[in-house]
Amino acid sequence: MINAHVRAAIDAGMTCDITTTGRSSGEPRRIEIWYFVIDGEIYLTGTPGRRDWLANLRAHPHLTLHVKEGAHADLAATAEEITDPAERRRIMDRVREREAWYVEQGHSLDHWVAGSPLVHVVLDG
Repeated sequence: MINAHVRAAIDAGMTCDITTTGRSSGEPRRIEIWYFVIDGEIYLTGTPGRRDWLANLRAHPHLTLHVKEGAHADLAATAEEITDPAERRRIMDRVREREAWYVEQGHSLDHWVAGSPLVHVVLDG
């Protein structure tokens, strides 16, 4: 269980780091990434295109979510890629409602749904 302070920081934040395991190297790979909390669940996404972090998570779904806004915590988690088109549309629409930057990129919602990475982060424990 995470404490209330860390949970509040996750809910209020948008930027974190994640550490994945390299799909070929097996080495840890840490990057900064945006995340979104939708209906209490954590999602990683980005603009349409290929992502090394997603390829790493497909090969090795365990990751560490590094909370760094409002609190500091390193949380073990498991990635679940969202592939169902209806669920992708629902979540991507909510992300676009919350963050105007995504809309300003000029991609239609259909393009986001078809080509963007989308991962549900399930905190372990």
